[in-house]
Amino acid sequence: MTFDRAIKIAPSILAADFANFGAECAAAEAQGADWIHVDVMDGHFVPNITFGPATCAAIRPHIKGVMDVHLMISPVDAYIDAFAQAGADILTAHIEAGPHIHRTLQAIRAAGCNAGVALNPGTPASAVADLMDMVDLVCVMTVNPGFGGQKFIDMTTKIKSLRSMIGDRPIHIEIDGGVDPKTAPLVVQAGADVLVAGSAVFKGGSVQNPAPYGENIRAIRAAAEGVWA
Repeated sequence: MTFDRAIKIAPSILAADFANFGAECAAAEAQGADWIHVDVMDGHFVPNITFGPATCAAIRPHIKGVMDVHLMISPVDAYIDAFAQAGADILTAHIEAGPHIHRTLQAIRAAGCNAGVALNPGTPASAVADLMDMVDLVCVMTVNPGFGGQKFIDMTTKIKSLRSMIGDRPIHIEIDGGVDPKTAPLVVQAGADVLVAGSAVFKGGSVQNPAPYGENIRAIRAAAEGVWA
């Protein structure tokens, strides 16, 4: 993956048609998505169950660009190789999911993936201060993880702290939760560059009628990039 700080829109397939994932991923990319975000939940670390490595492997051939896999699972380490083999480009683990995040990030990179670390709303930026040379992405949760469609929690102070901490390192700041054209400018102004959006992208459209996906993506991107205008 080539690093740049251009705004990236990463639709979350949690909001897509579960019976039609391959076509949904292809449609989202065709309509302007930069990455495809895959929310993996285990019913243990978060109160919901979604999908595992087999689903990632099944949709991988339908994704031309980056498959961004967000592991909301605990434990994490035992599953890293399976998700890497399923074709993940980025694997993001939660700092709250286990006692040895440094080891987890090492294992993710050893498996050939870019390494991400995610922070729940209640976890401060300082928790990752000693991991800056271990990560390629920091995911700031702007909802409590587990379900799509939740209301945005303002984490702009945390994002600013992370942006300062990162300095000139090639590390993305990703925002996950409640991102739409209203909230996108807030997080971009604070320093974010990757925006995960589920219902805000997939609402109003379908594989048979994907044009609304493009309209939604362009609306989020325009709102986000307007901060730099």
